[in-house]
Amino acid sequence: MTSTDSFLALSARTGRFAYGSPRAVTISGDGSRLLFLRSTGSEDPVERLWLLDLATRQERLVADPAVLAPQRTGARADLPALERRLRERVRIAAVGIGSFAATADCSVAVFALDGRVFRTDTVAGTSTELPVAGPAFDPRPAPDGSVVAYVFDGQLHLTDRQEPLSPADGGVWGVAEFAAAEELGRSRGHWFSPDGSAVLATRIDESALPLRYFADPAHPELAPESFAYPQAGGPNVDLQLWVLGLDGARRQLRWDTEAFPYLCAAGWESTGEILLTVADRLQQTVLLLTADPASGDTRELSRTVDEFWVDDLPGTPARLADGRLLTSADHEGGTARAVALDGKILSAERLQVRRVVGSLRGQLLIEAGEGDPADQHVYLLDPDSGATERLSEGPGVHSAIASGETLLLTSAGPDGISRRLHHEGEEFGLTDHAAPLPYRVLPKFARVTELGLPTAVVYPRGHVPGTKLPVLLDVYGGPGFQAVASEPRRWQARQWWADQGYAVVTTDNRGTPFVSPAFAKAIFRRFSQVAIDDQVAALQALAEREPDLDLGRVGVRGWSYGGYFAALAVLRRPDVFHAGAAGAPPTDFRLYDTAYTERYLGLPQENPEGYQADCLVDDAPNLTRPLLLIHGLADDNVHPSHSLLLSEALTKAGRPHSVLPLPGVSHMTPFGVNEQITEAELAFLRDALAR
Repeated sequence: MTSTDSFLALSARTGRFAYGSPRAVTISGDGSRLLFLRSTGSEDPVERLWLLDLATRQERLVADPAVLAPQRTGARADLPALERRLRERVRIAAVGIGSFAATADCSVAVFALDGRVFRTDTVAGTSTELPVAGPAFDPRPAPDGSVVAYVFDGQLHLTDRQEPLSPADGGVWGVAEFAAAEELGRSRGHWFSPDGSAVLATRIDESALPLRYFADPAHPELAPESFAYPQAGGPNVDLQLWVLGLDGARRQLRWDTEAFPYLCAAGWESTGEILLTVADRLQQTVLLLTADPASGDTRELSRTVDEFWVDDLPGTPARLADGRLLTSADHEGGTARAVALDGKILSAERLQVRRVVGSLRGQLLIEAGEGDPADQHVYLLDPDSGATERLSEGPGVHSAIASGETLLLTSAGPDGISRRLHHEGEEFGLTDHAAPLPYRVLPKFARVTELGLPTAVVYPRGHVPGTKLPVLLDVYGGPGFQAVASEPRRWQARQWWADQGYAVVTTDNRGTPFVSPAFAKAIFRRFSQVAIDDQVAALQALAEREPDLDLGRVGVRGWSYGGYFAALAVLRRPDVFHAGAAGAPPTDFRLYDTAYTERYLGLPQENPEGYQADCLVDDAPNLTRPLLLIHGLADDNVHPSHSLLLSEALTKAGRPHSVLPLPGVSHMTPFGVNEQITEAELAFLRDALAR
């Protein structure tokens, strides 16, 4: 990307200040070593595999894709289709080693490069390319590292044999379906047993799903690409779970898949037991099941029920080593998210539990909010008494991973991001080559209105109080993502926008996470009204506190759900919002996927009024404000038809608007695309708000 703006050029060159940071950290079972991905510098996008020996604190490069495959470009088009789509689902845009899987002791790691599979002996630092049947996807090693399972052409294969392990029965084996990977947090579809004698594997049949097509208008000579898409109200995949023995034995695990079609998680507890988490279609009931791999029988261990939906709490449901069952729960009145043991709430009401990381020193390790929802801290939680010990300090978003007695604590606050390892009574850092953040941003956080909406305002550096500024609402506003958080990287672009002459406002309306369960579930069965009401109320309340906000000049920008809100704002509240830049907006949720949409809105057949109320296409004749629609033409998450349908309706209604199509761009916008979009948005908003 070429940019005359120094900040945008730096942002593009450094991958939004992420190149050179360690990622995908895996700690060995005994806590003695780490594997992780990291590039060699702040402007190097190629991620390599590194090993850190905690006894010696020596760090070694153990696999370099530039050496193993020197001719590869890392281009998205060179990836097998399955890998390309999974990377979209889990938001990986790496051009080096995108992901890897390792044995429990981290002595062996495996990964794919453009469909080629490599096995790395991390102790020796040597890598070997393994023979595969064709372009391979999602390689995973057996527990002893001697053999690798992978997917090719919808079949599950092993590297030590020519014939596939899975039967050729028309199903797709060993792959997480779209709904699981995009919406349910499960990005894999096969798991080796602890003794390496069998593989637990999903089998999916997508034949009932409608197809989505992508044609590249810049290359009309190429045939369109298609994939099966689970559209709201329509069929999901037919999913089964099988134990495939390396000796040829096969056993299907049986549960009521009609009532509980979603497999949220699965894994081996021992050679003789499998645990799996399943959910009903509307995700109002979640079961933890134990399964016998020999018979295929399953039995319910726990049941979590919610009249709205069971919000995912990573790390639950689970069974502790002593047999007690760990589940998510809400304090009475939906005041706080909690964890419960054997059905009894364990965590205090002052905590909003966000994730159960695992265990450390005989206690539960959790991430939770306390007080200001912009901050997140790491705690030890006593599973017997419920007592807590906070391990993180200072404002910011703190997170953790742990194994054995080793803890990696990541702290992201106003002064940047640090990663500190705690091992055998000592503390030391994990090397980070990322570029220093250009700005030390101190947003003005506030909770406003009687709802306590979290908000933040960023002013231009050097702003003179008393100078009125146009307002830019930088918004997400949808379920599952918190915009007002003390994580410093997300404020860099907002400070840049402020320096262009705006007061940048960000608000988390009801429906967003981490304030309280009641706050999150206020959007049940209808997205739009709560979001628009809360955002307008927050702007008005902030203007009373911050008199330099000029509410006569308000622009709004956002991506994905934020793009939906930007279009919604100018269509339905032109009295408040004077211009909108809508990126990748899902303009009609009847065309979005099953698992996400139905969780919040229910089935379209049962809530037609809610779906219609949240659809923007019929609002087209009401447009009176400047609107810019931006969409990647290779977006397989929010299909470009969403923007095109709204544009078509606007054209038919005679409403002027602008459209920025992005050929070859998906829902992600890496490698400088985001910065190019930003420049286009700035030009649009400057012109629109000057009218």
